[in-house]
Amino acid sequence: MACLTSTIEPLRAANEIVGRGVFSWTLLAEAVGPIVSSAGVEFEAETALRNADPLDILLILGAPVSRFRDPQAGNATLRDLARHGIGVGAISGGVFLLMRSGVMVGRPVSVHWCYEAAFRQEFPQADARSDVIVENGRHPTISGAAAAFDFALALVDASLGGDVAHEVACWFQHPPMRGAGVRQRVPRWAPPTGNDALPDLVARCVAIMCEDLSDPVTVDDLADRVGVSSRHIRRAFAAATGDGPNRYLRGMRMRAARQMVLYSDTGMGTIAGAVGFGNLATMTAYYRQAFDVTPSEDRARINAFRVEGDLPLPR
Repeated sequence: MACLTSTIEPLRAANEIVGRGVFSWTLLAEAVGPIVSSAGVEFEAETALRNADPLDILLILGAPVSRFRDPQAGNATLRDLARHGIGVGAISGGVFLLMRSGVMVGRPVSVHWCYEAAFRQEFPQADARSDVIVENGRHPTISGAAAAFDFALALVDASLGGDVAHEVACWFQHPPMRGAGVRQRVPRWAPPTGNDALPDLVARCVAIMCEDLSDPVTVDDLADRVGVSSRHIRRAFAAATGDGPNRYLRGMRMRAARQMVLYSDTGMGTIAGAVGFGNLATMTAYYRQAFDVTPSEDRARINAFRVEGDLPLPR
């Protein structure tokens, strides 16, 4: 819902500022009818995707587990639009649907940090990037709601100039516009980037930890690779994060596991292996310790908010 309104509202405001309808938008879906957001708010799809009038750009929204009822027809429609010069892109979790269509083969994509583990599990060969927006010519991918606002501001800037774009931003008290090349802000446990970076030694160790969560690295391995003592690494982590390196790594593994639990339909045993646990029981014990629920309970909980009619998703 936030991604949708963050795209539309800057364009609506720009029309109002200049006093004419420079921008227009249509809500499309696989079939006409109500679409329920994760917040429980319904939006009415005005037109079926296959019957859409000529478009400049189509931006796909949805949860990572969203799929077409008829994948063959839906994916073919997206590829056909792209072949005919229509910009086909995605915002936030919509990048999963876009990737499944085949439109983005060989193209880099922006992936929201909270979906990264699930995305890499499903698309291990894809060029997933942490930029807030990856332009990709006519196929933009946009990490989240605030980035969607930035993307809309860029459209205003390109069509009506910087003064109008600035006024639109001021209407909504939106910060300066970001574009391609700007990295996402991430929580402290995630791999550090840009201004959010941890101290250099800790950042280098975290980067090594992230290389393969399925085969967790030891503190001694880290020491060998960065050229300092294990004790030095433990002190550096304690000072920078309040945790030792092993506990910090376990937190990263748990959060990666949770991304896959919540944003994919990957089996729990497969998820356990992907984050370095030899069996599901061990992962479940640590998962409950971290999040106060089991992985299965967590997936059931979030699926209760993803409904299509009366059917929970994913199916």
